[in-house]
Amino acid sequence: MEIINQLDEHGQQLFRQFQKLRPQLEEIESEAYSLLQHALREQGIYVTAIEHRMKTEKSLAGKLERKGWKYKSIDDITDLVGLRVITFYNDEVDKVAMIAKGIFDIDWHESVDKRKLHDLDSFGYNSLHYVCRLKSGGPRFELQMRTALQHVWSTIEHDTGYKGDVKIPREYVRQFSRLAGMMELIDEEFSRLRLALTDYRRQTLSLVKSGQLDDVPLSRESFRNYLELKPFDRLNKRIAAVNQAEIFPVTLMPFLPVLEKFNLETLGQVQRFIDENSDDAYQLALTQLAVTDIDIFSSNIALQNLCLVYVLKHGGGHQGLKEFYDIINGEQETNNMLADIMMEKAETLRFMQERNKKD
Repeated sequence: MEIINQLDEHGQQLFRQFQKLRPQLEEIESEAYSLLQHALREQGIYVTAIEHRMKTEKSLAGKLERKGWKYKSIDDITDLVGLRVITFYNDEVDKVAMIAKGIFDIDWHESVDKRKLHDLDSFGYNSLHYVCRLKSGGPRFELQMRTALQHVWSTIEHDTGYKGDVKIPREYVRQFSRLAGMMELIDEEFSRLRLALTDYRRQTLSLVKSGQLDDVPLSRESFRNYLELKPFDRLNKRIAAVNQAEIFPVTLMPFLPVLEKFNLETLGQVQRFIDENSDDAYQLALTQLAVTDIDIFSSNIALQNLCLVYVLKHGGGHQGLKEFYDIINGEQETNNMLADIMMEKAETLRFMQERNKKD
């Protein structure tokens, strides 16, 4: 009982009320956390962390010793149970707040949006604070919502003792203020950039679906959207029909660096790459399948043969084929052997024979 002995009579009374209330507070902590976690998952909102805790006796005693006179009863202390949601972006703080309004009763008189206080050196404290109560009733608890950068900054302030009792020299206050301003700007810019990228993805997807492929730069995102149109299906099915084979789906994203190496800069150029090389790619596939009874192919067979034909048409020869296999398979000795085999198979193709005649 050493902790309680340091308190005055009123503080001791509040402390005993807390001890009596502890089992109910533990239930509130668990239920509030569970409700919030489930609601965020249901809405598809992914956050950095959801923290929850119940105030320790030592922490409460310190608070009561400093300012116990402010509280008439233990119910006036709203942070006996605390939850904190740390989001990636600013706009997600507001989304979490909307969800909290739906699952908890909010005490608007006690709640505060510290983001609107605009203190230059208080970036880490620019959180949104709600004082809540479960819909079923019971003691109140606090819910704090902030971004990851705000959380990091708050931790730094705490670690350096910037918000402690010791008066900080003006030069250090100025440095903290400058850094706080920079961090707030970075936080806002990350949110702005995220919105810009989201708009770009939507515009790209719209252009792809409308067939305006020449207006879409080739990138990881645009190529992924382009693949949703199944641009290689026709050639895949044509090749599979040789042996009445099934097509096993695999990702085609590893071929993006190959297309970029071919200096294809737009999806329109990728489409022309397909149109101009499909017949030769089919003929190349025939040289590989004519004497086999393979009855299942990976869905990359069309794109692979298109790339092989493109390399040979553009004079890449054995070295070009090896470089292609190095990109797709990773550098390994067998790629040299694969290039040898493919050079031999390709010799029967019309464009290769025509080139050999010219040479």
